[in-house]
Amino acid sequence: MFVEQKRLCLCLWERLRLRRDAMTNFQTYLSNLPHEKLVAYQEARKLLACVHEARITDARLKDQALRAAVSIGLNIAEGAGRTSVADKARVYSIARGETSEVAAALDLALLTEACLEAPARQAAVHAQAVYSLLSGLIRRAR
Repeated sequence: MFVEQKRLCLCLWERLRLRRDAMTNFQTYLSNLPHEKLVAYQEARKLLACVHEARITDARLKDQALRAAVSIGLNIAEGAGRTSVADKARVYSIARGETSEVAAALDLALLTEACLEAPARQAAVHAQAVYSLLSGLIRRAR
């Protein structure tokens, strides 16, 4: 079962990668924007892709996890565009809280067997990376 889920995850990841590569033209126009250069933003994108791939079946958990995952990327972008140190720290802190929310939603979905295991576990790895990177950005902003 786990091998089958892993294969499914890899197939979905390849499709998302191809879709992401198709977005490269759009991103090249945005490459001057500050959030594109942040590793935290790139990890947040991977986290969102894994949340989507996890296919959470519980409607409330799915909605909460997807909204929080989108919010992480948007808050990182907003923080990168801010000039005030206090504003940056505040927005990055919100993104870090959203990261914890995504991780908890996936954990609960796994506990209740309401999602695919492999992408949810991979999402947890990305969530940890995003959380750590945001913690560094918060410290740097203060």
